[in-house]
Amino acid sequence: MDKKKRFAVQSAAALIQNANFKGFFTGKIYAGAAKSVCVPGLNCYSCPGAVGACPIGSLQNSLSAYNFKFPYYVVGLIVFFGAVLGRIVCGFLCPFGFLQDLIDKLPFPKKIGTFKYDKTLRKIKYAVLIIFVIVMPLAVKLTPFFCKYICPSGTLSGILLALGDKALFSLFGSQFMWKLCILCSVLLLSAVIFRPFCKYICPLGAFYGLFNKYAAVKMSVDSDKCISCGKCARACKMNCDPSAEPNSAECIRCGDCIGACPEKAIEYTAFDLKKTKENP
Repeated sequence: MDKKKRFAVQSAAALIQNANFKGFFTGKIYAGAAKSVCVPGLNCYSCPGAVGACPIGSLQNSLSAYNFKFPYYVVGLIVFFGAVLGRIVCGFLCPFGFLQDLIDKLPFPKKIGTFKYDKTLRKIKYAVLIIFVIVMPLAVKLTPFFCKYICPSGTLSGILLALGDKALFSLFGSQFMWKLCILCSVLLLSAVIFRPFCKYICPLGAFYGLFNKYAAVKMSVDSDKCISCGKCARACKMNCDPSAEPNSAECIRCGDCIGACPEKAIEYTAFDLKKTKENP
């Protein structure tokens, strides 16, 4: 995948999902009809530019409501995104993922590709999904735990809102300071570790990752062309090995492996019926 094309898609997706440009100057949240529709990526409802709803926020609000009704629409929509696209949403359509990509481009003396507890820490995002997105909102009414206590995208949205309406700064308290520490940690780590939030914390990425092997859009490796040179694995910043597991739950479908493969053995496929290394 050409990096310039991917950058263009990411830029367009971020702009489309945050097309309420006047909100950045007025500090007002868009409340039109489009706000009832969930976007595929992590994009906070409270962002002054947001024209759609965040699927994680919408799910929590439904689960924590006093008059609980199963959120068929929200669950159905994110299952649809997962079943069709898998984590290509993370690689191309998520604004917060795009922000981390931009920070990763900043020069830094030493980037950290992987480390001893990397694989263990990646399991945290599944715990976040189960505990903070599902269990806690069900247990404590009117409390979207992930949005309230963790989500760095929501914290960034709060700052952008306050920049448009300075009076909002007076409402920031200790809870906001806690979330600001999380946001700053994620942004600083993004200069050293590729997409730390996506790797270790994001519950939406955890959910979509469950569909990667079964999604309509996949990564396929032609077993007849692959020479097992390892160049695709070295090019992958998510530390996946496409030649061994092209549809790993950690793969965000960025396409760097496609560009690195000297034999052109890796490609995107839809409703793949080919014989691949993973599916002989």
